[in-house]
Amino acid sequence: TETVYGLGADATNDKAVAKIFAAKDRPAFNPVIVHYDTPEDMADAVIFTPEAELLATIFWPGPLTMILPRKPNAPLSLLTSAGLPTQAVRCPAHPVARALIRALGRPIAAPSANASGSLSPTTPQHVAESLGDKAGMILAGGKSAVGLESTVIDLSSSVPTLLRPGAVTADELRMHLGNIE
Repeated sequence: TETVYGLGADATNDKAVAKIFAAKDRPAFNPVIVHYDTPEDMADAVIFTPEAELLATIFWPGPLTMILPRKPNAPLSLLTSAGLPTQAVRCPAHPVARALIRALGRPIAAPSANASGSLSPTTPQHVAESLGDKAGMILAGGKSAVGLESTVIDLSSSVPTLLRPGAVTADELRMHLGNIE
């Protein structure tokens, strides 16, 4: 994506999502971000709050991940949310990532394409060095433009909470949301 390279799998397929955790040696209690082409594509998976609608209009497609309430019958693998009542979602801006999502016709679960605990990859070479054959196939789209993970904001409670700083700054979020924790 425009942030860092992601290790992607069909977010609706339990076996495919499980392979992400195995390849990265990632703990199963650590949720993954699900990538969509458009916010409208998320309608059956998450509940959009007014704050989420505002931020989507301003920052998507782009490097912002939102944690939203997950719908009870969301057609996503429970592994993507680690069984939590929330779901991390994002619309990436990179044309290759968006084309892949459209070609699959389903959302893609995609944490960074590196072994857990190592630096996030910004080039195809970084992915190959970190994951080797575990990456399956590397879809090379050039060097990541942002080179930093997406900002993660939790909008599932009454006060928005910044969980991970990234390309979208806390000041930018405050400008539109007011108070954030």
